Parts: sequence; C-alpha cells; structure tokens
Amino acid sequence: MAKGRTNHNPSIRERAYAHIQRKIASGELRPGDAVSELALSKELGTSRTPIREAIGQLVAEGLLEQVRNRGAVVVELTRQDIIDLYELREALEVYAVAKVAHETASRSDLERLTSLTNEILVLRDELRQSGESALNDVQMHRFVTCDLSFHTLLIRMAANARITKVLNETRLLMRIFSIHRQGHNAALLEGIHRYHASVIRAVSRRDPEAAARALSEHIKTSQRERLEDFDHWEREASLRESLPAFLDTHATTGSR
Repeated sequence: MAKGRTNHNPSIRERAYAHIQRKIASGELRPGDAVSELALSKELGTSRTPIREAIGQLVAEGLLEQVRNRGAVVVELTRQDIIDLYELREALEVYAVAKVAHETASRSDLERLTSLTNEILVLRDELRQSGESALNDVQMHRFVTCDLSFHTLLIRMAANARITKVLNETRLLMRIFSIHRQGHNAALLEGIHRYHASVIRAVSRRDPEAAARALSEHIKTSQRERLEDFDHWEREASLRESLPAFLDTHATTGSR
C-alpha cells in the first residue's frame, strides 16, 4: 500500500499564497479585481493546482470571494466590515500591549519602537518643507511601513503567535480599503506620533492601564478616520455614477 502523499510540494502553494497577498497589499490587485489562475501560474512557473488551493485559502480567510461567472475576486469592504475589523483589532492589540507593559521590555525593543515613532516626525518635517498639504504616494508608503512595523513589533513583544496571525490577516483586509486612502497631513501625523509616544512611555514605566488606554484611543481615532474616508469614497462613487446621467439629461434638454 502506497504511503499517503500530497499532489505537490506544499511550499509551492505557500509561495502562491504569499504572492497573491503581496499583490493585494501593494494595490496591484484592487477591490473587485478578478484573480486569474492562469496568469498567476505563468508568473510563478507552476501548475494551476497550487494556485487554486492558495485562492481557496484566501477565500476562507475573507481576502477573496467567489463571484458567479467571474471566479475569485478581491473583496470590497463594507462600512460594517471596517467597524468589525477595527473592533477586533482593538480587542487584541489592547490586550497584547497591556501584557507587554506588565513585563520589562528590552532596551533594544524600546529603541526600535522609538526610532519608528520618530520617523513620523521626519515625514511631517519633509511635508512642511515641501509646502504640500499632504504626503505623496512614496511618503505614504514610508508612513505605512513604519506604522505597521511599530504595531507589529508591539504584538510580537507579547509573544502570542495566534494573536499575531489574526492581526496580520486583519491588517491586510484593512489594507484593501486603505488603497483609496489620501495622504496624511501634518496635523494627522503629529496626532499619530503622540499616541505612539504615549504607548512607549507607558510600556517603559510598566503601566498596563496607561498603555491600554493610549492604544485604545489611538485605534478608535483611526477607526473614525477610516469611516470618514469610506463615507467620502461612497459619496464620490455615487456622484460618478449619477454625473453621466445628469450630463445626458442636461444635453438633451439643452438641444430642444
């Protein structure tokens, strides 16, 4: 009797899974875009079977959804989705940071957190010197990178692999909507810096309540901003849909 075996090397599926995630996180695959098994198999130089399995896993995790006659597409988050994701993020991150603050954080971790937080002020200063009102795409990429690194390091300091995995998936889902995000202005950058600095101070002096409070306020503020962004894009989308009809009606009336 032959021993049980898989149809292919699991690492190929894992590589396909990570490849699709990167395309979503970078914005190359946008909300509503179809995911082509054939194109991905050519890009990765593999059969379509591991691609199909990776897509199935991403559907199960909520990053993709199956649409009739289109196959798997990148999800388009609703307003309630954003609320749910932020509530989950707050529950897990606040718990994690309180756990971190109960212990003595290493000097290297605190220095890294401080360095990532100071990078926000570097971006603010660059913005002021440029005379622009908001960060450009390159600067926003730098901001997202240092902000994500800050929160990821905090979670890793809590040493809970399951919380880390869930929050990584949650952040990638939120990243799908954040593709629409406008560049941050100086006031917003300063506010984020204040929250991050407050968390670091609380962790440094081993004050779980203060750390949890600062991070909770930070996440709630971010949630309000993302919901405002969502409402703005909804209004813009509605306007784009109604404008052609308005112009057609106006042209018809004007020709009489």
